[in-house]
Amino acid sequence: MSPAELQRAIEELFDHPPEHYSPEHFFIFQRFKEALNRGEIRAAEPDPSQPTGWRVNPWVKKGILLGFRMGRIVDMSIDPARQPWFDKSTYPVRQLSPNSGVRIVPGGSSIRDGCYLGKGVTCMPPMFINVGAWIGDGTMIDSHALVGSCAQIGARCHISAGAQIGGVLEPVGALPVIIEDEVLVGGNCGVYEGTVVKRRAVLGAGVILTRSTPVYDLVRQQIYVATDEQPLVIPPEAVVVAGSRALRGDFASQHGLSLYAPLIVKYRDEKTDAKLQLEELLR
Repeated sequence: MSPAELQRAIEELFDHPPEHYSPEHFFIFQRFKEALNRGEIRAAEPDPSQPTGWRVNPWVKKGILLGFRMGRIVDMSIDPARQPWFDKSTYPVRQLSPNSGVRIVPGGSSIRDGCYLGKGVTCMPPMFINVGAWIGDGTMIDSHALVGSCAQIGARCHISAGAQIGGVLEPVGALPVIIEDEVLVGGNCGVYEGTVVKRRAVLGAGVILTRSTPVYDLVRQQIYVATDEQPLVIPPEAVVVAGSRALRGDFASQHGLSLYAPLIVKYRDEKTDAKLQLEELLR
């Protein structure tokens, strides 16, 4: 089925659910998942005409949600006595082989069916990639990292240990989290609620980015915030660290209180790139 044919079929099934799903309906959903796995369709894609540079494909999110609706709970346990697994029949573990070009280091990682993994992706244990995610060539997903549903991660990124890239599945029109090419997401970072991190940015360890978190650019003397219409966007090559800002008021002053604030302290230069060269040796 072509992407256009898939879109028509998925939207029809999503908007007009039948009383019982037929083998033909499961065939359509299987073709949909295969297209996700091949990267032929994705929840969001680059679009220079958009302010963020990205466009949401709501029908793809509808297809993912349709899979949860169609599936039934089944036993997926490898060893039921020690580690029972029960999940939707429509979303088993993604099947990969050495020919897939993906390196999955032993140790308890899990990748759900219905996501795209580019050539040379490295998965360090234990990590998790959820349905609808799209991960570009040469990216590393490090230990204890989470890539949420529909998150879009570019090529040659490093999602460091303990980092969380949030999932945005509903509402279907909402932009998922976007991490563009060559971004370093430091350890224990959290990127949520449709935040867009532009190309070659660096998030220092512990940085948290959400719709309600303003980011202070000390270099350009600007403040970046999300609006009702647009997500939070981190500029290309920005180096962001976890900082704080003082709270006003007598009580806050009396107790020395401050509020978390991510700060852009510089933009990438040769010194920054030299520190990150080690990343290439790990691939």
